[in-house]
Amino acid sequence: MADLELTSPAFDDGERIPEEHGYAAGNVSPPLRIQNVPKMAESLVLIVDDPDAKQPAGKVWDHWLVWNIPAGTQKIAAGRTPDGASEGQNDFGEVGWGGPNPPDREHTYRFLLYALDTTLALPRGASKEQLYDAAEGHVVGKAELTGTFSP
Repeated sequence: MADLELTSPAFDDGERIPEEHGYAAGNVSPPLRIQNVPKMAESLVLIVDDPDAKQPAGKVWDHWLVWNIPAGTQKIAAGRTPDGASEGQNDFGEVGWGGPNPPDREHTYRFLLYALDTTLALPRGASKEQLYDAAEGHVVGKAELTGTFSP
């Protein structure tokens, strides 16, 4: 059985995220493709964060929190939230996508995809901590895509 896979037609793993997805440019989430979702998955969770922000911001910066993505989802279009999914609050204080915006140097951004054996009862605007707490014990697959962005 193949492992859960997350890719983007906009950039390859470890490569530069195009400018239009940056917070100060178009601020549009990149298109994503999902493959090999485990059969026991009920829903998917997507977290986009910036661990390189620890130095300038003092924490891992959250850019996008999405949960209850239907398990059958194979594509997420640029600038779209999947139908039926909910979004949390990013560290810009907004609900939804907040694109890369490094203040100091090139940062690496993680697109973390989790397959869950349940759906989550979380309110819109929930935090990453609330999301991880609700998902604990329900992860049946994980994939990661990384991209870089420079100021």
